[in-house]
This record gives sequence, C-alpha cells and structure tokens, in this order.
Amino acid sequence: MRCPKCQHENTLEAKFCEECAATLAPTCGNCGSPVSSTAKFCSQCGYPLQPVADDTRFASPRSYTPQHLAEKILTSRAALEGERKQVTVLFADIKGSMELLADRDAEAAQTLLFDPVLERMIEAVHRYEGTVHRVLGDGIMALFGAPLAVEDHAVRACYAGLRMQETVTRYAEEVQRSQGVQAAIRVRVN
Repeated sequence: MRCPKCQHENTLEAKFCEECAATLAPTCGNCGSPVSSTAKFCSQCGYPLQPVADDTRFASPRSYTPQHLAEKILTSRAALEGERKQVTVLFADIKGSMELLADRDAEAAQTLLFDPVLERMIEAVHRYEGTVHRVLGDGIMALFGAPLAVEDHAVRACYAGLRMQETVTRYAEEVQRSQGVQAAIRVRVN
C-alpha cells in the first residue's frame, strides 16, 4: 500500500507507513469503519471525522492556561480540597456579537474578531493570576481567588477587566481601520 503522505510503498498489512509513520488506513473514531483520507464524515455512521467549524484552541483549559499558573494550581490543589472561600467572578463578552456576525461568514468572523478578542481577554485574566473557568462562544467566565488563593482577588479582577478593555480597544481600532468593523466588549465583575 502506497503512503499518501510520502509515497513510500508499504506492505498490505501495514497500518502505519514504515517510512514516515503516517496512518495508512484511517478509520472512524466512532464505529471503526475504514474511511477515505479526504472524508469529512463517516459513510457508515455519519460521525464527523474532522472538527466541524470548531476551534480547539479554547476547548480545554490545558490549551490556554500558561504553564506557570497550571503548576501553581496543581501544587495548591491538595490544600484546597473541601475549602470554602470568597471569590470574584469576572464575565466578559463581545458587545453585539450577533450583529457583527449578521453579514459575515462565520469562519471569517471567528478568525478576524472572536479568536483575537478571546485571546486578549484570556491574557488579561492570566496576567493577574485569575483562572479562566469557561470560554463561552464570544466571551469568558474567570475566577479570581480560586483555585489560587489570593487576598486581593477583587482588585485583581478589576485590573484584569481594565486591561481587557485597553487591549481589546486597541485591537478594535485596528480592525475598524482595516475592515470597517466596530467591536467592543462588556466586562462584569461580581
């Protein structure tokens, strides 16, 4: 069997290329049926073989949490079991996101606006040692004071919100000049 990646000729029993280790016979992750390398959906069960218009950068906290914060969280984890404490919750989202999507291709809007804005929001949270608890489509929910215990969690949340406003406003000005799209965010702290 010829490898589609490097064109090396392999034995018929090979599941991986002997030259480059590429998978030779892709199978459906749901039912195990063989599928073509270009298929987007399994022909037997209809299972999506590739992510469908979904960006995996924000799928898991592991993908966006800086290593130094993850280590602090894991180190303090045992001490936090069963502990109750006051925390500050920060919510931030793109103002009027549905209107911004109305006349645009969803993928283009994601690349131009949503991903860069979410990245700036997440960066601001991590800068002040907050934890992004959820990425919610066009916004985030972040915690300050848990799981990392800090006494000034409310102040840190406010600073993070101000930084978000500052960095996103700068980015929005660039997008306004280049694409004619007005963008703004809302930040709420509780």
